[in-house]
Amino acid sequence: MSESTATLEESRTEMTELLLPNDTNNLGRALGGAVLHWMDICGAIAAMRFSNRQCVTASMDHVDFISPIDLGEVAVMEAYVFNVGRTSVDVKVDVHAENPKTDELRKTTTSFLTFVALDDDGKPTPVPRLVCETDEEEELRAEAVAARADQLESVIERME
Repeated sequence: MSESTATLEESRTEMTELLLPNDTNNLGRALGGAVLHWMDICGAIAAMRFSNRQCVTASMDHVDFISPIDLGEVAVMEAYVFNVGRTSVDVKVDVHAENPKTDELRKTTTSFLTFVALDDDGKPTPVPRLVCETDEEEELRAEAVAARADQLESVIERME
């Protein structure tokens, strides 16, 4: 039996959400919980596209909100698989705020999420091996691996 493979490109997912009043705080900015929810959904879709399985969230790494998303702006979430384990899938999720009146796009946050693929009985199941078919895919993968390591190192330093 040959080992199955899937590409980084097959996992790419983009989601958009118009920031409406129900997802804002009293300053008219996105609630952090709403942004985390959107990131989780976008990451799960990327993991499911990659593995062709139902996937559940195992972890979300540290999240810093570096720029707000204002009422009426579009939250743009982009995700892709950058690493895999036996049954786990690591996904990078970037979030940007887009002003639809000016087309201005600014980074608001990035995080790394880990999902576990499940079989039809709800048990962890093996995932395909990640293949990067282009130099761009390999560069994205390498950047994500390095960025995750840097982020984890930064969190450790803050805790010491």
